[in-house]
Amino acid sequence: MDKKSLTEQEIRTRYITPAISQAGWAPAQIREEYAITRGRIIARGGTCRREKAKYADYVLFFKPHIPLAIVEAKDNQHSVSDGMQQALDYAERLLIPFVFTSNGDGFTFHNCMPGAGDKEQLISSEAFPSPEQLWRMYKEGIGLTEEQEAVITEPYYTEREDRSPRYYQRNAINLTVDAVVREKKDRIMLVMATGTGKTYTAFQIIWRLWKAGVKKRILFLADRNALIDQTYSNDFSPFKDKMTMIRNRKADKSYEIYLALYQGLTGEDEKDVFKQFSPTFFDLIIIDECHRGSAKADSAWREILEYFGTATQIGLTATPKETKDVSNIDYFGAPIYIYSLKQGIDDGFLAPYRVIRIILDKDAAGWRPYVGQTDRYGNLIEDREYNAVDYDRTLVLEQRTRMVAKVVSNYLKKHDLRFDKSIFFCVDTDHADRMRQALINENSDLVEQETHYVMRITGDDDIGKKQLDNFRDVSARCPVLVTTSKLLTTGVDAQMVKFIVLDSNINSMTEFKQIIGRGTRVREDLGKMFFTIFDFRNVTKLFADPDFDGPSEQDGEFTPGSEGDIPEFPGDKDDAAQPDGSIPSVPTREHRVKYYVHNVAVEVLGERIQYIDKDGNLITESLTDYTRHNMLHQYATLDAFLNAWSDAERKQVILDELARQGILIEELQEQIGREFDPFDLLCHIVYDKPLRTRAERANHVKKQNYFEKYGAQAQQVLYALLDQYADAGISDLENMDVLKLKPLSDFGNPAYIVTRIFKGKKDFADALKKLETALYVA
Repeated sequence: MDKKSLTEQEIRTRYITPAISQAGWAPAQIREEYAITRGRIIARGGTCRREKAKYADYVLFFKPHIPLAIVEAKDNQHSVSDGMQQALDYAERLLIPFVFTSNGDGFTFHNCMPGAGDKEQLISSEAFPSPEQLWRMYKEGIGLTEEQEAVITEPYYTEREDRSPRYYQRNAINLTVDAVVREKKDRIMLVMATGTGKTYTAFQIIWRLWKAGVKKRILFLADRNALIDQTYSNDFSPFKDKMTMIRNRKADKSYEIYLALYQGLTGEDEKDVFKQFSPTFFDLIIIDECHRGSAKADSAWREILEYFGTATQIGLTATPKETKDVSNIDYFGAPIYIYSLKQGIDDGFLAPYRVIRIILDKDAAGWRPYVGQTDRYGNLIEDREYNAVDYDRTLVLEQRTRMVAKVVSNYLKKHDLRFDKSIFFCVDTDHADRMRQALINENSDLVEQETHYVMRITGDDDIGKKQLDNFRDVSARCPVLVTTSKLLTTGVDAQMVKFIVLDSNINSMTEFKQIIGRGTRVREDLGKMFFTIFDFRNVTKLFADPDFDGPSEQDGEFTPGSEGDIPEFPGDKDDAAQPDGSIPSVPTREHRVKYYVHNVAVEVLGERIQYIDKDGNLITESLTDYTRHNMLHQYATLDAFLNAWSDAERKQVILDELARQGILIEELQEQIGREFDPFDLLCHIVYDKPLRTRAERANHVKKQNYFEKYGAQAQQVLYALLDQYADAGISDLENMDVLKLKPLSDFGNPAYIVTRIFKGKKDFADALKKLETALYVA
């Protein structure tokens, strides 16, 4: 058979795989159709879908955790070098040093190692290198010693088949082990977005260094009980009896893996627990959420890291902190690996978001008391103009809190999402409690059935904190609506959070990133694919800040801006853990002047829905403006769109392509009307044509006798299809399953309808085409 007539798969089977195998690569080392990403999630209104994942044709592994080469295959119609740029892109993403392409005639070999002589050359199929040859080239390229090789080749913990590292986790693990063993670094920072598995990555780093005997006693350090408990029970559980948690201020030195809170290691006197260990006791320390706690140079907790200064210290964070007082880079150095939120969403490992921006009249225009006005408690209100910066900090508009609760609750009711877990971020614990009360009143029917449907979970509320595990538990029904201030901003792995409500003035980019991270977990098995942000304070303007998804870096003078221009009051950080382990109580009125105004009405002035576009940017213009702009870019005139629509075998193909451009038909229907066909919505928004409902289009067709050439029963089927179109839309007409729905199923099963009522598949397809043409005529 002529080689040029073979498919790509046939070329791979007959020529490429045999050449690789004959070079000595074992079947376990050859991974075909290797999934790199999962495919970006495109959220469209209340529905979503995944784009196609990225796959490498072959990835060749020297060891299960060491990928050495990528092979990109093409059919024989292509040249032997076709696909090299794509393969190099994959290699850069996977940190793979050797790249090959082939069309079955031989291979093009690209050596990505620095200092390689001939970077790219043609080789015969018989000359494909063995695993040992490529490994030797790699070792020589980086100068790896035999002692270092023994550690580098130490495998992962692999007993959990469902937890093999994703590519970015493997990159982070391998780069860290390499930095410790080969580069002898003693301060390392990894930046990985919330939800990407920092703790699991830390476990694999520890496991490999520990099993190789490089690091014998390890401390995992955090500043919240929830972080330690989650780590001990979940990711670190394989350490079993080799692991302990340092509690009750006692240092048991018989273990190898230690988990501890800063608060459990320090005190106000010379009895600091960490000093019960010698300064050289630990040779590896992992600092979780290193942007907090010991990040500040003069903090009491930094003393712990300095005391164990001889240990290798690895900082983990999603949000490295750089301010005039705090610098992760100064302590750990620049991150050796960064995997950002944008990358995670692009790859499909993290959930995308949409933003519903609510503008309240008193936020937009401000509010000023009349002369002599007093608050609910008879306090004379200071005469000045108040705005969103003041609300719930120095002045409480009680009707505003109720309106926030009402807007969100009404949305959940309207869309039948009342058991979707939601976090309301408030200014302080007092605000969180008033929001809790407002939500209870808006959802009294469910509160009567479920006592814990609404809960406040803050640092000073023991009853609320006891419900934190239930909120995290994906199988627990309640609590559902949770109000908080700071406690849930970070470190709490609540995978099923689908709504984040921002009603606090957040100016810290670090805090904002952490809050957004509460929604980024994907649980496809449970239907969690994206999340929605309700923004009542214009906090999401920070998405447009280059620092939101940019690298953490310092300029030469290191003059980062402040964390916000709002002054701090006692109690603002009410949920933040303190060096002594305590949680400060709610501020009293002596600590902060706060007015409570109960008789000022607050109304919704406007609403704007924002989405992530095809390039990963948040669309800041209205959805209709965005639709018009992008449609005109693709279809400059109405005629161009009409021709494309008419020529399309399936209209859904056009709609899917528009969705990839960020044009979300479901949301347009939500805003303008679900009774309108996508065709009419687009013609109306983009080309200023009048709207017609689907029912109007269907009735118009019925009056024109388009189907008189068909028999009586076939006409009844077509009229039933028109009714189905009027109810559900064009996509149903393009799906054979529509024939299984009543009243169409009353005519018989799909095969009977197609072959007996009509004259076969072609006749039925022609009838459907005629029906579609009739629907969209003129």
